[in-house]
Amino acid sequence: MKLLRWGAVLIFCGVVLARSGSLLQYAAARAKPLSNPTAGDAEAIRAGAKLYTRECAECHGADKQGTGRAPALAYELVRQAPPGALFWVLRNGSPGRRMPSFAHLPEAQRWQIVTFLQRMPEKAPGQ
Repeated sequence: MKLLRWGAVLIFCGVVLARSGSLLQYAAARAKPLSNPTAGDAEAIRAGAKLYTRECAECHGADKQGTGRAPALAYELVRQAPPGALFWVLRNGSPGRRMPSFAHLPEAQRWQIVTFLQRMPEKAPGQ
């Protein structure tokens, strides 16, 4: 009986830690090997930007700087994340973090959003 109680405590602690950790870290463990078939493609970046505006900007902000509803996406962690982790988050969402699933979008469109999020930042004029 004592072992059963300790098992329940460990499961509870694992759930709490998983919820408090980064969603990208959680996703990366499950989807890291997935590679982005549209990585670096200029057309995919443009399509991803349109999809981002339509599907994501309301919560994450038009400039990806975040809002009170969702975190910023314009930072190095997102740009350097395994593409499969971002794809996993788009496909599965995270109800505990109020992130909906975007599984209703075709797979190609989800990859376009990933491509947009991970594009290289534009260089300033003269660089």
